[in-house]
Amino acid sequence: MNTGPLISDFPSAGLSTGRLLLRKADASHAKSVQAYLVQNRAYLQTWEPLRNEAFFELNAVKQRLNAMASATARGDALHLLFFSSENGKLSAACNFTNIVRGPFQACHLGYSIAEPLQGLGLMHEGLTAAITHVFQKMKLHRIMANYRPENTRSARLLARLGFQREGLAHSYLNINGAWSDHILTALINPADT
Repeated sequence: MNTGPLISDFPSAGLSTGRLLLRKADASHAKSVQAYLVQNRAYLQTWEPLRNEAFFELNAVKQRLNAMASATARGDALHLLFFSSENGKLSAACNFTNIVRGPFQACHLGYSIAEPLQGLGLMHEGLTAAITHVFQKMKLHRIMANYRPENTRSARLLARLGFQREGLAHSYLNINGAWSDHILTALINPADT
């Protein structure tokens, strides 16, 4: 059993799928991330904590990306950006955070996609590749993903990826200015079953 991070196993050139290139997040992507956040601000606000104006400033984006790159390098997280293979534009992002090793070997998954790209199967495509990496290369046993009950798109996506519902957490996260219930799901590494 692996008890240490294998983040360095993530290909420096990224992971390619049919329509996406998955890259580790770092400050070199700041302008793309800033544009993605600004363009999708109203759409994402429903599913995220309240954001002030400073959150969208380029320097703040760079600082967060540097922190993400550091967390990835330490093995505490894996922050990925999904770029279109067709036009190179940032399409989506995912984060495997709170990585715990030892007997737990688990993490939390979060993700977002540009509003106009919903329903095209891109998130499923990108997450399939990312989850395969997390299970096969990083040797994690369990990925947990939680969503608000009204987020039917996330419910369908996670079910399609094989996540199993494990419960309901009341008043779980402060989203868009209010404490929100979340459905708890998890996916177990098929190599461990």
